[in-house]
Amino acid sequence: MSSNHKIEDSLREAIISQPDVILDDNDVMQALIAANERAMGGNIVDLRGIAMDRLETRLDRLEDTHRNVIAAAYENLAGTNQIHRAILRMLDPVDFEPFLKDLGGEVADILRVDAVRLVLESAENDDDPAIKRLGDVLNVAEPGFIDDYLSNGRGGTVRQVTLRGVQHSPEHIYGGAADWIRSEACLKLNFGAGRLPGLLILGSEDPHMFSPQQGTDLLGFFAGVFERTMRRWLS
Repeated sequence: MSSNHKIEDSLREAIISQPDVILDDNDVMQALIAANERAMGGNIVDLRGIAMDRLETRLDRLEDTHRNVIAAAYENLAGTNQIHRAILRMLDPVDFEPFLKDLGGEVADILRVDAVRLVLESAENDDDPAIKRLGDVLNVAEPGFIDDYLSNGRGGTVRQVTLRGVQHSPEHIYGGAADWIRSEACLKLNFGAGRLPGLLILGSEDPHMFSPQQGTDLLGFFAGVFERTMRRWLS
């Protein structure tokens, strides 16, 4: 079926002189392809059109993947910078008491967590006034407590870094913050041969802050630096 409509000379000359303008405009190209399909009728299989649709779908998937890769790389870089800043701040104090206070203050702020707790296993009584003076960050527990806490009493092998949501935060760990902690990162600490382990807990009121699906490389590195820093206080 033919059409009597004719394109204006000025528009025709503009298209001929700048065809790239048409080719680069997705809306115009889609309209031209649709018009061509209507002109061919419904009984003709347009293999070229099918191929174009498939290529367009693949291009959309590639663009989505590209955006996701860039977003993941940016988040990883931001997380690395965050851990580096927290480590530098953690290395500043020269005495143990300021070191602990910084954990619950500046270091917690840099890591964007709502609570930081350090648990040290000890066979001695935790009622020592010197320990209580160190504030809410430090907790002393009996030997075996850390593995039991990490495994939820089920036993078995525990990992260096455990990320999980929590429904009922233990008050003996978080104190007054227990009511609103909803996820935590637990970093098991190795202080060397002959010493009981430790546990650094980062708690957040955001239930999605820490989850088992997240990577643990950066927190594992942070735990390694932390336990080496602690060894100088324990020596």
